[in-house]
Order: sequence, then C-alpha cells, then structure tokens
Amino acid sequence: MWCLELLLPLLLIINDASCQWNVWIPRDISAMTNSCVVIPCTFMYPSGIRPYRGIHGIWYFGQPYPQLFPPVVFKSRTDVVHESYKGRTKLLGDLHQRNCTLLINNIGAEHSGRYYFRADLGGANMYTYPDFAELKVLDQPNIDVPEEIVSDESLELTCYAPDNCPDLTPEIQWMYTDYLPDPEFSSSYLEESNTAVLSNTLTFTPRPMHNGQLLGCRVYYPNTTLVYERLISLDIKYAPRSVWVNASAEVMEGSTVMLHCEVDSNPHPRISWTFGDQELLWDTASNISLILDDVTPANEGVYTCIGDNGYGMMNTSLYLSVKYPPREPTLNESMTVLEGTSLALHCSTQGSPAPTLTWLKDGELVGTITADELSVLEIMEITPQGDGQYRCLAENEHGRASSSLNITVEYAPVLLEESKCTVVREGVQCVCMATGNPEPTIEFYLPDLNITINETDGRYNFYTHTDGHTTTGMIKLREKGERVDNGGPAVNVHCSIYNMYGRESVFLELQQEKKYMMAVIVGTIGGVAVIAFIIAAVRYVGHNNKKENGNPRQDVVLENPALYYSAVKKDKQNLRKKVGEDGDYQPVGSMAGLERQELNYAALEFIGARPREGALGRGDDGSNYTEIKAK
Repeated sequence: MWCLELLLPLLLIINDASCQWNVWIPRDISAMTNSCVVIPCTFMYPSGIRPYRGIHGIWYFGQPYPQLFPPVVFKSRTDVVHESYKGRTKLLGDLHQRNCTLLINNIGAEHSGRYYFRADLGGANMYTYPDFAELKVLDQPNIDVPEEIVSDESLELTCYAPDNCPDLTPEIQWMYTDYLPDPEFSSSYLEESNTAVLSNTLTFTPRPMHNGQLLGCRVYYPNTTLVYERLISLDIKYAPRSVWVNASAEVMEGSTVMLHCEVDSNPHPRISWTFGDQELLWDTASNISLILDDVTPANEGVYTCIGDNGYGMMNTSLYLSVKYPPREPTLNESMTVLEGTSLALHCSTQGSPAPTLTWLKDGELVGTITADELSVLEIMEITPQGDGQYRCLAENEHGRASSSLNITVEYAPVLLEESKCTVVREGVQCVCMATGNPEPTIEFYLPDLNITINETDGRYNFYTHTDGHTTTGMIKLREKGERVDNGGPAVNVHCSIYNMYGRESVFLELQQEKKYMMAVIVGTIGGVAVIAFIIAAVRYVGHNNKKENGNPRQDVVLENPALYYSAVKKDKQNLRKKVGEDGDYQPVGSMAGLERQELNYAALEFIGARPREGALGRGDDGSNYTEIKAK
C-alpha cells in the first residue's frame, strides 16, 4: 500500500497530461509461493469520454484479448472469475480514481505469468491495455552470484526476497557460513518500479579450499510457517596450487614406464609433459599419464609436468634414470711399436651405474681399477716383455663387456745365455740363441778359416729354428781341434745375430758338458751296483741248494742261467735309454731334444749253464762260485 501512497500524487499531477489510453503497472514483480502479492496499477482514458454507468475493470491472465477467452482474474461487475483465482483476488484501488491495483492471495507457481488490465467505461468504451505486469512466483530466494569467483579476491553474495505482500514482511538469514574467513553481513531495502525487494549481502575472501563448499540463504516470514531456502556451491577459480608427479625413478633398459601427473586447480588446466624442449603429451584435465615403452639410455633425463589454467601456472619435474650393462669398450687400434716407446691406452665405455674398468695383459691385472667411463693405461718406455694382448674389462651390477688390442714390440736382437760350444762324441757342437722382433738372423763365423756359415751354406751341419721371437742356430764341427794347455780342444767360433734394429757378434766359449760327465759317473756306479747284486744273488742261491741236497761239495748247477743274464742285459738296455746309444750326441740349451750323451757300461754274461773246468772255485767258507767275465 505504501506504493500506492507514493503513486497517487504523481497521478494527480499528470491526470490531464494525456488524453490517450494509458496504464502504469510494474513490468516485473515477484512474490514467494503461498504468500500474497500486490500489483500496483494506474490507468488513463481519453478526456473526451464520459463513463456510462460508472467505471469498471477486468484483469486477465495470459492474454489481453477477450475474444480469446483468457482466464479472468478479477472482474468488478461480477464475481465470475477463473477457478484458480476464486477467493484469491481483490481490487485494492478505486477505479473512479483510476487506481486499478490488484491483490492476489495464496499464490502458487501456476499463477506466474502476464497480467493485463481492461477498462470498461460503458458502451463501446472498453479498452484492454497492451502493457502487462509479469508475475514470478518463487519457491526459493534469489542469490546474486558473480559470474566468476576468484580465489583470494573479495567476494559479495547477495540474497533477495520480494516484499510485495502488505501483510507479510520477510527476513533473510545466511546458512553454512561458519567455515568462512571473517564473513560480513549487510542488509538493504530496494524499491524499483513500484515493487520492493529486501536483500542481504555476505562479504568474504574465498580460498581454494572453499571451492565446492555450500552456502545457503533462508527467507522466512515471522509468525508463519513460510520458510524458503536456496543452496549454492561455490565455484572458486584458482591457479594450480599443486602438481604431483611420480617420484624420480630408476628403471632397467627395455622396460615400460608410466609417468603420472595430477594438478590441483580450477578450472581444469592444460597439462603437458615435456622432455627438454620437446612437448611429449598434453590434455585439458586434472591428470595425465605419459607411457614410455622399451626405454633406452636416450630416455634418461628430466621430465617436467606443466599445469596452466589461465589463472596461473605451476610445474614439477622428476628424473628418470635408465640402468643398463656396460657397452663394448672402445680402445686404441692394435699397434706395433719400438722398444722404449711410451704409450697411453684409452678405454671408454658407457653403462649405468658407471662401470669399473680393469686392464688385463695376457689375463693378468695391470694398472689400476677405475670406477669411471674412461680409463687410461700409461706404459712408460715399453720393453719386449710388454708385448702381448691388452684387454679392457667393463663391469657393473647389470653385466660386463670387454674389448682387446694387441701390442707388438719390436727390438734389436739379444743373445741368450744358452749360446755356447760343447764337446760331443763326434766333435764340437756350437749353439747360438737370440731373441728379437723381427726374428733375428743367425750366422756363424770361423775366423781361423775365414768362413761365414749361414742357412745358405750346406756344410758343417748348419741347423736353424724359430719359435716366436726366438731363433736358434747350431753347427757341428767334426774336428775337435788342437789341444790347449788345459787339455781341451781349441775352438774359435763367432755368432752373429741381426735384424733391422741392430747387429751383434759374440765369441762362443767352449764348455765341458756337465751332463756328459754326470752320465759317465752314474753309469759306472750303476754297473758296479748291478754286479754286486748278481754276486749276492748267486751266493744266496748256492747256499740254499747246499742246504737242500745235504752235499756241501756238490757243483753249482744253475737251473735257469738265462734268467740272470736277461736281468743284467735288461739293466744294460735301461742304462742305454737313459744316456743314449754309442756315438750319438745331444744339443745344448733349447736343443736338448737333439743332444745325446755317451755312457760306458759293463755287461755280464754266464758262459754256460754248468761250471767249466777251472772256472769253478770254492770260497773260504766252502761255497761254490761261478766265474764272471767282463766283456
């Protein structure tokens, strides 16, 4: 009614301002369901029209044209109205005062729509105004929510309740605000287009944690059971505040790996996985997974997950470590060097974890063990002993690998101590041994005869043999030469050794062969021992026979004299096998396989099976004996 009080003075001022059909009603008006609503209305008609039998009015719902038979909301001439409005409507204004204000009680959702007023001045002076008031019947209050709520920015939420029922005054209350940081509340009253609205504003600063939480506005009318509520879910926009990825991982070469990333932000961000400067995968979502199949060492490195939703950006990285056994080491090429050269052998490989590198020469450890992907073996002033195969072995917990190279050391010839001249049965044997790389050439020189003996000379039984880097040369001189003061033969032989790096000539000394002398001594002692054994055996057999026959003077008759002969003969043959046959010679030094030594031996023979006349003797003790002759 307060609306009418404000409107009537204005209408009186403009009463004669126009002579046309006009109406002033609110274009939009709202009310809560089951409450009431007052629709303010003022109308005008042409001043030249005189009402016939008074002024009457009709309110239609939905349509302004009577011929379409719209529902009648109110009619001043009769009580005939639409069924849904019976007992609900009342005209609050005085039509003679051109006030057509309408009250509708106990409204429901079915009463929402357009309302038209029709003036009836009698006769043909009837007019339905095209302007309308659109009523909205609400079952819950309105909350004014900004299109965008951004985290950490102040937010105002306003709850509205219509106040267009003169008998009921609403009150507004916010719900579920206990979790809000320092909320503030303020109320206001707004009148617009002859309608009234009560509002209550909630002010606070949202945080990402408030996203998705509920807030509520309750409208109620005191002393009634009318209560209306509305709930909203906060949609807080915030930049990515966390990016979660797998922990840094160690994987084996050839395996499959899944890298997972989750981003907390609103709205969902654009998530991407990058490796270096390369973007591998992206999607607009809250999480994303990158799958790497059959990983190789090239996949090792830093992987970064980036989340960007327009409000901010955040990223997190992880390190993917790919483990694998050592690769085949890379070495220097095999080489040939000169004695005294200093070398640096490089061994490099790859492996994860870093392998240990070990240098081996001909299977033996050389240098130090290095826990790195590069090892350098330094050889200072290499000697001939440095010649051989060098292998670099790489090992880690996942496997091993190796590579090899060969170093050939070239050097000038070196004479070996086995070089000498030795007296043998048929003359003098001279051996010259030398080592060198390339293999040395050996020549003999006889200065007394001014003769050079080499492999092209067929005289003097020249022999040469090469084994690796060692060369052996040998000659045999048939003449033993003149005797010198100490009784030995006079020999003058020189050995010349040479290759591309040098030449050396040495005099070969004549040496008595110790092995030859030892063979004579051993042979002599062995022969005496055999003779003593046979004598003892014969005496023992004769003594036993004497006891058995009871005739101490009976001649000794050997039952099997060949047995004793064969025993002696066999021993002689064994001695020959040990020392060599008569007339043979053996080489010295490495030619030991060719050298023979001469040994004198004694052979025993029994002349007959029975004692001969004059050959049978008797010992002092009366025992018989048999003659043994040396042959």
